[in-house]
Amino acid sequence: MARVWIFGDDVDTDQIVPGRFAPYMRPNEDVGRAAFIEARPDFAANAEPGDVIVAGANFGCGSSREYAVEALVRRRVGAVIAASFARIFFRNAINLGLPLFEIPTAAAFARDGEAVELDFARGVARFAGGELRLPEQPPFVTEILAAGGITAYVRANGRFPGMERRATGV
Repeated sequence: MARVWIFGDDVDTDQIVPGRFAPYMRPNEDVGRAAFIEARPDFAANAEPGDVIVAGANFGCGSSREYAVEALVRRRVGAVIAASFARIFFRNAINLGLPLFEIPTAAAFARDGEAVELDFARGVARFAGGELRLPEQPPFVTEILAAGGITAYVRANGRFPGMERRATGV
């Protein structure tokens, strides 16, 4: 079963992946192994696929490092639930297929290391202390996430969400 990793407010992209671990700095290394390597080394060493990050306000602030999101995707994080997200991080996450949910009370509700189950079909996250309702995503976000990111969506559909297919099939 997945577990919760608690983080505070203002977790910036340099905490998620320090710049020296950028894929262009270390092209032969998996950026996922560097996720929180300094800010929370136990995450870098022990996070499992499906684990959920629960955080305070302004998660993903700082620079627009897409590889910060990529590191979490490569670690196969199940979702990030936070009080709020930096706008560019939010968009990068959707583009790369990482589910994000804004729930202001989540950090006070969840406990570090506890078991969590994400039930996207029912729209809930189940914790030891009960359930939190996951906010409904706009349809285009749901479509992108289901495809595994914007690139996979466009490859499968030949268009961006919300755009009509061209008569030529392109």
